[in-house]
Amino acid sequence: MPVITDPLFYGLAIIGFLINGISKGGFASGAGNVAVPMMAAVIPAPQAVGIALPVLCAMDVAGLRAWWGKWSTREMRAVLPAGLLGIGLGTLAFGLFSAAGISLMLGILTLGFLARGIWQRLRGRVPPPAPPSRPRAWFFGAASGFTSTLAHAGGPPLAMYLYPLKLDRQVLAATTTVFFGVVNYAKLLPYWSLGLLDWTNLLTSLVLLPVAPIGVHLGIALQKRISDRTFYGVVYVLLAITGTKLVWDGLR
Repeated sequence: MPVITDPLFYGLAIIGFLINGISKGGFASGAGNVAVPMMAAVIPAPQAVGIALPVLCAMDVAGLRAWWGKWSTREMRAVLPAGLLGIGLGTLAFGLFSAAGISLMLGILTLGFLARGIWQRLRGRVPPPAPPSRPRAWFFGAASGFTSTLAHAGGPPLAMYLYPLKLDRQVLAATTTVFFGVVNYAKLLPYWSLGLLDWTNLLTSLVLLPVAPIGVHLGIALQKRISDRTFYGVVYVLLAITGTKLVWDGLR
């Protein structure tokens, strides 16, 4: 049951999880999961995915305590069942899709989503809040659960549904946090069955657990100190960075 001891691995993992926590705690997971690709620079990608899950679950506990009761019940009822369906599909498909292929697909979709929004603004057509749509909620919710299972990369698909609704920023952060809280805990059993939660991965996750609440509380503190305009600007910039990074990972 050897725990990972490589200092480079821990340096990359700590930075990645701090960014994840800040994003999850205050900016609606707009930065995606940067810890997995950072760890995957040192260890195999499936092992990085397995190590990340317990740490993400710990982040979810801190996030749920901060955002409890502030989510959109309407949107949660729409996207959460779809997300659980996506977990089932992702479990069945695990190993059939390359990490590079998933990254490239998600990156192109994310950047296309952002390019459309920028084009509308350049033409002076700032779109009104999109109406809730159950078919879109199911599609993007399932896509989020699916890609979250394969690579902890469920943030961009969920953002493509929730961001155009222009929810209150606290409602957006709470809805996103609760969605991924449920999704991440629902992934524990499938990950165990896939052999991703062996003792080496679990012990390594345990070493990294203290980073989880630090990042989340930093994100919550930052979110409370900025305006709505700045908040949405930050989440879109983070989403742009995520999309670019996903395309880069897919083309390597």
